[in-house]
Amino acid sequence: MLGNALREAIRSLGRNALRSFLTVLGIVIGVGAVIAMVTLGRGATQAVSDQISSLGSNIVFLRPSRGFGPGQNVVPFKAEDALAIAREVPGVAWSTPVSLRTLTVVAGNQSWSTTVVGAGEGYLEARRWEIVKGRGFTPSELRAGVASCIVGQTVARELFGSEDPIGQRMRVDKFSCEIIGLLDAKGQSAMGTDQDDIAIIPLRTYQRRISGTTDVDSIQLSLADGIDNERVLADIRLVLRERRHLSANMEDNFRLIDSKEIERTLTSTTRMLTVLLGAVAGISLLVGGIGIMNIMLVSVTERTREIGIRLAIGARAADVMLQFLVEAVVLALLGGAIGITLALVFSLVAAQKLGFPFSPDYGIVLIAALFSGAIGIVFGFFPARRAARLDPIEALRHE
Repeated sequence: MLGNALREAIRSLGRNALRSFLTVLGIVIGVGAVIAMVTLGRGATQAVSDQISSLGSNIVFLRPSRGFGPGQNVVPFKAEDALAIAREVPGVAWSTPVSLRTLTVVAGNQSWSTTVVGAGEGYLEARRWEIVKGRGFTPSELRAGVASCIVGQTVARELFGSEDPIGQRMRVDKFSCEIIGLLDAKGQSAMGTDQDDIAIIPLRTYQRRISGTTDVDSIQLSLADGIDNERVLADIRLVLRERRHLSANMEDNFRLIDSKEIERTLTSTTRMLTVLLGAVAGISLLVGGIGIMNIMLVSVTERTREIGIRLAIGARAADVMLQFLVEAVVLALLGGAIGITLALVFSLVAAQKLGFPFSPDYGIVLIAALFSGAIGIVFGFFPARRAARLDPIEALRHE
C-alpha cells in the first residue's frame, strides 16, 4: 500500500513539476540556511581555536598598565621581572621578556615595514615556532646582544624573493644584522594580523640599538600542561605586585591576558552567533511547511472529483489520507535533500574563500533531514484529512 502511494505521489508531483519545485523552495532555503550557518559557524570556531593555539602553548601575556589609584603611572617591566617569574612560580615553562616596534627593514634595493621583536631566551619555544632554515640564537648571543636576526616568511619573500635569506644582511632601522634563521609559516592570527611578517633580534640588541633603554614592553609566559592555570596566574600576580612595590590598597598596574581565556571567549561567542543564525534560518522551514500545506489544499480542491471516484469504487478514507500525506512528505524530503546538497556545496566553497576549515556537523544534517520529513507530516496532515473526509457523492458532483 505504501509503495503504491509513493509511486502515485511521484507521478502526481511530476505532472506539476514547476509548482512542486516552487512549493519546496521554502524547505530548500530553510534546510540549506540552517546547515550552512551551522557548518560555517563550526568552521569559524575551529579557525579561532587553531589561530589562538598558533600563538603558542598555554600562553599568558603580561603588559604594564596604568593603575586606578591616584597618581599612578605606567611602570614598564624589566628583563629581571621575567627571570623572577620563571624562578619563583612553579608551573611556568618559559618566561621571556619582549619588546617590539614597527620599523622599516632594507635589503639591497628592497624595503619593507615589519614588526621587529626584541626577545629573550625561550621566545620561540613558548610560541612553539620552528626554524625551517638556519638556526636560532645561542645563549651567549642573547647575552652579548649580537647583530643577528631571524625573519618570518613574509619578510624573506618581500626582501629576497625566491633567494635563500640565510647568511644575507638586512638593515634594521640604523644598524645592519645578519639573517641566521628563517621561521616556519604560521599564517594569520585570530586578530587578522600576519604572524609571518616579523623579524626577531636579541632583546639586548633591541635595547642598545633601537629603544635605548632597558625597559621591556611585555612578558610572554608559557605555562606547563596539566596545571591549575588560576593558581599559577595568582602566583604570578603576587610576584609582580611585590616586585613593583604595590601595597595592599593599590590596584594592579599590569594586566594578565590568558590565551585560553581568549579562546574560550571567542569560541563561545561564535557558537552563540551560530545558534542565533541557525534559529533565524529555521524560521524559513516553518514558512516552507506552510507553503506545502497551502499547495496540498489546492491539490485537494483540484482533485476532488478524482477523490470521489476512488472512494466510490472502494478506496477507504485511510487510503486517500495516506496518499496525500505521502505526497506532502515526499515534497518536504525532496526540499530537504536539495537544501542539504546545496548547503554543503556552498559551505565548502565559502570555507575555502574565508580560510575556515570545512567542518560539517552530520548530526545536524540528519536532524535537518528528519525535521523536513516531520514538517511534511505535520503540515500535510490537515489537507490529507480534509481529502479523506470528502463525501463521495458530493465529490463526484464537483466540477
